Amino acid sequence: MQAITEQARKIKLLIMDVDGVLTDGRIYYNAQGEESKSFYVQDGLGLKLLQSTGVRLAIISGRADRCVEHRAQALGIDFYFGGIHNKQEALQQLLQQADVTLEQCAFIGDDLIDLPVLRRVGLAVAVPAAPTLVRQHAHYVTGFPGGQGAVRELAELIMQAQGNFDAILARYLA
Repeated sequence: MQAITEQARKIKLLIMDVDGVLTDGRIYYNAQGEESKSFYVQDGLGLKLLQSTGVRLAIISGRADRCVEHRAQALGIDFYFGGIHNKQEALQQLLQQADVTLEQCAFIGDDLIDLPVLRRVGLAVAVPAAPTLVRQHAHYVTGFPGGQGAVRELAELIMQAQGNFDAILARYLA
């Protein structure tokens, strides 16, 4: 765990997949064929708190989805790449746009499409439901499932490693 804490201290950009990470991986369709997803509010607060410490946020998702765009805007996500099938290519663009190194990036994913990014970033994180191969390439596997606190857990891990979490807690305990 000490190595994970050391790497988390360096993080300046948290990159996230969506389906299975920010959501539980389920996709709902109504009778008109319109898609909807469910996002966990505690993940959202964790991201806002992490952002308040100066860590920027990005999404690289294999699916382009209006509800994800709305969620990204609501949370003030700094960078959004939707409908991306080559996540490694998007990662290269993101590194330039965010002016960060791979070592300064954390990524949380849940499936094979995420491996090109997971294998390159400084802090690779998977959710428990990720296939074995994906979990094997992660430095850390969250205790909470995707769409149910995994992102919050990672945000708090980064804030704790960077020494910001106690000050954030103090706001709520005063």
